[in-house]
Amino acid sequence: MANFTTHIAVGTVICGALATLTVAADVVAPENLVAVTLAGVLGSVLPDIDLKDSRASKSMFAGLGIFFSFAALFNAAATLSIAELWILWLGTLVVVRYGLHYVFHRTSVHRGIWHSLLAGVFSSVATAIVFFYVLRRPEGVAWLAAGFMMFGYITHLVLDELYSVDVMDTRIKASFGTALKVFDRRYPWASLAMAVATAAAIMVSPPTKMFVDGVTTNGLWSGLQQRLLPKDTWFGVIAANRSAAAGDAGLTTGSITPTPPQN
Repeated sequence: MANFTTHIAVGTVICGALATLTVAADVVAPENLVAVTLAGVLGSVLPDIDLKDSRASKSMFAGLGIFFSFAALFNAAATLSIAELWILWLGTLVVVRYGLHYVFHRTSVHRGIWHSLLAGVFSSVATAIVFFYVLRRPEGVAWLAAGFMMFGYITHLVLDELYSVDVMDTRIKASFGTALKVFDRRYPWASLAMAVATAAAIMVSPPTKMFVDGVTTNGLWSGLQQRLLPKDTWFGVIAANRSAAAGDAGLTTGSITPTPPQN
């Protein structure tokens, strides 16, 4: 399988390309675009969360620990003493970072259900929920972040499958087919649990109308098409004259205009 550095590098390139299109389409504010792009980069390493000693797993649970510990701290700030707040903050951090990390890896296997498209859908919907309800972003931004997450997730799965093919030795490794799959046939109960979790997440997810209306408008796609290539210059540098001299005025690049007959 591809290593952490490769997943991060390729995921960043893919999400950077998507971010470029998003900027050109002018559908989201720059401050939201940064968070949306980071969601995609996160998705490019998220499937390795089930690998206990991976950097993706350690970073993910460390981030969750920080997030939930500060959420608990701010929630109870008005009712508890400073000593109680310290205990609550540190306790939440330790429980999530180490306790939840331990339980998760006791009940999961690498290249199991988290290496599947079903898990990608769940992660994407969960991203929309977090952006909408926790970060208080508009529903359109929430689903845009979900889309970035899905692209990053699929990028990871595809890379793992590509690395399962040894081109130089012209053979297919035993790991081929274990990364890019709809669900995990080997562990039906885990697949069922993920399907239930996905359905539950969809039920509480934000509305999709704003996002769907935004990405299906003709104006958006025609605008992107018009901006795909520069018209006359590249990076502000004036293009070379299309006519070599005044005597060549009758010839133009891309078309030949006949000179009208002289009387």
